[in-house]
Parts: sequence; structure tokens; C-alpha cells
Amino acid sequence: MPAASDVPTVPVIALTGFLGAGKTTILNSLLRAPGARFGVVINDFGAINVDAALVTGQVDEAASIAGGCVCCLPDHGGLDEALEKLSDPRLGLDAIIVEASGAAEPLAVARLIRFTSAERTRPGGIIEVVDATHYFETVDVRGADGRPGRPPVRFEAASLVVVTKTALLPASERESTLAAITERVRARNPQVSVVEAPHGSIDAALVADVARDEDPEGQLPLAAITRQERAEHEAEHHHEHAEAVTVAAAEPVDPGRVLDLFEDPPAGVYRMKGVIEVASGSRTRRHVLNLVGRHVHVAPAPAAADASTPGLVAIGLHLDAADVRARLERALAAPEGSVAPGVRRLHRYRRLSE
Repeated sequence: MPAASDVPTVPVIALTGFLGAGKTTILNSLLRAPGARFGVVINDFGAINVDAALVTGQVDEAASIAGGCVCCLPDHGGLDEALEKLSDPRLGLDAIIVEASGAAEPLAVARLIRFTSAERTRPGGIIEVVDATHYFETVDVRGADGRPGRPPVRFEAASLVVVTKTALLPASERESTLAAITERVRARNPQVSVVEAPHGSIDAALVADVARDEDPEGQLPLAAITRQERAEHEAEHHHEHAEAVTVAAAEPVDPGRVLDLFEDPPAGVYRMKGVIEVASGSRTRRHVLNLVGRHVHVAPAPAAADASTPGLVAIGLHLDAADVRARLERALAAPEGSVAPGVRRLHRYRRLSE
């Protein structure tokens, strides 16, 4: 049996938003990404319509899982058990998505995920979905005088805000409505990423690593057909594709400089990940770093990472690729002087991530 540090952790992504905001549409768009292997946890199953053709097995039938899987939670219980099952390394899932009830507070969901007893998981971000057509009637209701109050506190927990249904707005109102919602969101959370999804579809690469370009062997033919049909639909209703910038590291780095980058990422970067080598005395150790929104996770690199090339990848939308590359190259440049302060910071992040 491999040591705990040799087993990669699975990111757990919370999908939150008011009832009718478009959470399930976003979820289905993620599930139909070619080759995606997402686990799905839903806590109000009776009101949800996950695309059945994209769900190939239940959580208790682990051997049959080839794409997504669904675990129905009674009320608020069972999350730890579901995450424990879905994070089994044998499933090889890219991520686990928790679709929360419309009544759930994002901060409460974030705490449940952060403090779960499922040891093979890590927080993967909070995606808050808002309906552009009814935003000021549901999420952010104005006072009797027509003036807005304080922005909703729920945005504080969000790492990504997806604004849906903008295609339903009159063309003359679309840009101004999106700007008004973005202003309100960032008044509460200045650094959060805001993405428009006119038809309820976002690029899966923005939120998780989808390792395959094609469906895995054993995928139900019905799911493949459904993905093809949806791909044809999306050709007509385009969504923005995530961009990525990759920089390799030729030698051990100063972890302090890398953490400076993770704490203040380039504009447009929503996720960063990578493996870095850090020299400590006569030994060189590898660490895996992940950034989602503003959440930094650091862990010792599993044995499988020994064969990989150290370096960093930045992922986001509307990136200034030259600027992002330059920032990554500076963070990975050869150390100048002692790296001890950076090593201490790295260890603090490791302890916080455990």
C-alpha cells in the first residue's frame, strides 16, 4: 500500500447559487467535457436533473464509474462518507463537484469541505452561480428607496463567480448588467474571478485538470453520443476557453519567490499548479503547489512526481501570456542568497494544508 504522501489528493469544488441560477446547467457542461472524470455529490437530489447520459454509475458501484458518478445526500449528512468513497485512488477522478442546495451558504459549504475527514481531498474552490436576469430580485435585492445595500456576504467565500443567462437579456442591457453585477461582486470580494456564461457553459479546464482529450475506455456509448450532440450545440453557442502558460524550472528554486507569485497571481489567472524543487542543506525535496482563486495548497510531492519536470502552469481567461510567462520565469529563477525564509513559509503552508 502506498504511503499517504504518495497518494494524490482530489480537489473538491463546491457549486453554489440560488435556486434557478443555473448550477445544474453548469454542472452538466463540466460533465460533458471529453474524457472528464468528475465525482458528483448532490444534497437536494429530488430537485436536480443531472444529465443521466453522463452519469455511468453510482458511488456504491465504484467499478462501473467511467465518467461522473452521483451520490445522493440526505439533508446535510453524508458528505464525509461520499468524499471518502469518491476520493478512492482507484477511481482516478479529476475532481469532485459538490452541488449545494440553493439555500446553502457558500461559506458553510466551504467549511464542510475544508474540515472534512476525507484525507485524500483538498479544497478546489467555490463556484458561485448567479442569474443575470434576476440578480437584483433574488441575490442582491435593493431597498425600498431603490438603492442597493451592502453587497451579499456570500461572495466572500467565492473563488469564481459565473454569471449565467446573459443571452436572455436585451442586447442593449447585457453589457451594463454584467458590469453592474461584477461591480457588486467585487465590492465584497475585490480579487474574485468573474466569468460570463451566456448559455450556461464553462470550460472544464478552468476549474480542474481534465487529463484526457477523449472519453476513457468503457464509457457508455450513450454518454459519447450525448457529448457529440452537446458539442454540436456548443459550436453554435460559444463559451470562452481557458488559456494556460507553462514554464519549466531547470534547478531548485527559492520557495519564497514562488509563494509571492501564488499570493499575488497575474491578472486573469484563476488556477496555478506545479512541482518545485527546494534545496535544504544537502538534500533536495519536491513539493506540489496548487492555487485556486486565492487558496494556496502545499503538499510533499508523491513518488509519481519524481519523473515529472519541475515547473509551474498558470490557467485562466484573457491572460496577457507574455506578462504571465515573465512572472513565472522570475518566480522560478535561480535563488539569490538564502532560501531559509522561503522554506519556513513553505512549511507553514504545508501545515495549513494538512
